[in-house]
Amino acid sequence: MSDDKGGKLLRIVSASVFAVIAALIALDLLLDSRDGVGWLHVLLEASVLVAALFGLVVMLREFGRVSLDLTIARDDAARWRSEHKALLSGLSVAIARQFSDWGLTQAESEIGFLLLKGFSHHEIAELRGTSERTAREQARSLYRKSGLTGRNQLSAFFLEDLLQPAKAD
Repeated sequence: MSDDKGGKLLRIVSASVFAVIAALIALDLLLDSRDGVGWLHVLLEASVLVAALFGLVVMLREFGRVSLDLTIARDDAARWRSEHKALLSGLSVAIARQFSDWGLTQAESEIGFLLLKGFSHHEIAELRGTSERTAREQARSLYRKSGLTGRNQLSAFFLEDLLQPAKAD
């Protein structure tokens, strides 16, 4: 399930829970008032109803803000990728060439790209339909063939010279 679908489901379930709680409290309040329950009990239940409704409104507003922030972040990422498509393509080609120079297999190269993208061994295994142990072993083989010690050095190998500090004006 994608994060977007999972987030939508979470919002629906959470809002439904608050709405059901509020409805049950309202029903109980109505039944209690018909049965002649004391005013203090009715007042307490009415307070819980107001709190549940307030919680529902606050939660829906927060979910709205998070959804908006997520949309803005996705739009920014899409814009950035679009503006730098040629650079990213060139970088991908250069990385693939370096992987070839290191003598990596196709599987090790795939692992290398996924490691550079920030995926965990577990996520890589799921994406590739292999075991986590296989993904780990292929990553170790990549590090051994490249002479690097791990994920940090792999990332630094490709990014170190690209990421120069901004010059002060």
